[in-house]
Amino acid sequence: MKKKRIYLDYAATTPVDSQVFSVMRPYFTEKFGNPMSIHAFGREASNAVEKARQTSAIFFGCDPSEIIFTSGATESNNLAIKGAAISLVNHQGGSKPHVITTQFEHSCILNSCKKLEEQGMAEVTYLPIGNDGLVKINDIEKAIKANTLLISVMYVNNEIGTIQPIKEIGKLIEKLNSNREQKIIFHTDATQAINYFDCKVDNLKVDLLSMSAHKIYGPKGVGCLYIRKNIRVTRIQDGGGQEFNLRSGTLNVPGIVGLGAALEIAEKERKKVSKLVEKLRDHMITRIMKEIKGVKLNGSKLKRSPNNANFIFQDVEGEGLLLGLDIEGVAVSTGSACSAGDLRPSHVLMAIGIPEEESHGSLRVTLGKYTTKTEIDRFIKSLKEVVARLRKIAGK
Repeated sequence: MKKKRIYLDYAATTPVDSQVFSVMRPYFTEKFGNPMSIHAFGREASNAVEKARQTSAIFFGCDPSEIIFTSGATESNNLAIKGAAISLVNHQGGSKPHVITTQFEHSCILNSCKKLEEQGMAEVTYLPIGNDGLVKINDIEKAIKANTLLISVMYVNNEIGTIQPIKEIGKLIEKLNSNREQKIIFHTDATQAINYFDCKVDNLKVDLLSMSAHKIYGPKGVGCLYIRKNIRVTRIQDGGGQEFNLRSGTLNVPGIVGLGAALEIAEKERKKVSKLVEKLRDHMITRIMKEIKGVKLNGSKLKRSPNNANFIFQDVEGEGLLLGLDIEGVAVSTGSACSAGDLRPSHVLMAIGIPEEESHGSLRVTLGKYTTKTEIDRFIKSLKEVVARLRKIAGK
């Protein structure tokens, strides 16, 4: 009898919750109208979109008009970074706006910043990260200039799961803004934080926040960007003027409905799921560190998302480890799913001081609300066998 496959790659994507799928289903076949149409079919779809917008606003503690639906966090991050910079250049002119971010952001943030630099639209400071995977608030404060427009720091790192001090950074920026003519905009990519942490925008003191539905048991291809009122962001996509003229294109109604439902469920389940997942993760970390030699846990163990564990296995190639586990029916990853085809060492691990040679032996294990202790124990058994086999082949 074939063994049931084990999924431990929840940071890459999550299965759609059955409750979410149930809510989405009618908008594929029965309620299929274009929300921009003025007839009954269109109004039905438009009402569903606005209901999801209201639900999203409740989750983030903001006004519904501050929620912009997108295709996901990558688009949201592009709109936030590029849109804010372009807006300042268009409205004020003068010196280039200055952007501050970190060296271990998601590639869509880093590449958006690099694109602004290439086009002469902004100057960018990429802050270093400590060996514990945390940005230092003092480094942020020291990097701020008179022309600093935007600071972007991800809430939870997608590879090593470390939690950044977003609330503290928000307080710093709020304090500095009280004495600045040119206010600093604060953005966070909260994609990996939604399931486990407070994302009320006023508590975080953020002006822009990005997320994707498929990380929270919702559908792929949909997300949103929170934009605080009075924050100028210029659209980077032209068309029919949907989403308050900030994101043109026919709305993904089933996806948006699913996003709203997923956020509602995440709010209800957060405490229970966090406790369950963290207990399983700690059990896993303890066993792996105790039972396998030559293993290192990357990043802070305390300031870490409940579902994430990122290891380095000495004398083992991460790709070989991943493939060996896949043969055993266990799905894990070596890092971000968005960079899975990139053979270069992880920029996240390099940013926290892991040597290039060691970084190739990394393994990211991320748990979710459907993970069980039986699955974790079976994974560890397979892991021990695969690591031993690979080290034997390597003569170690």
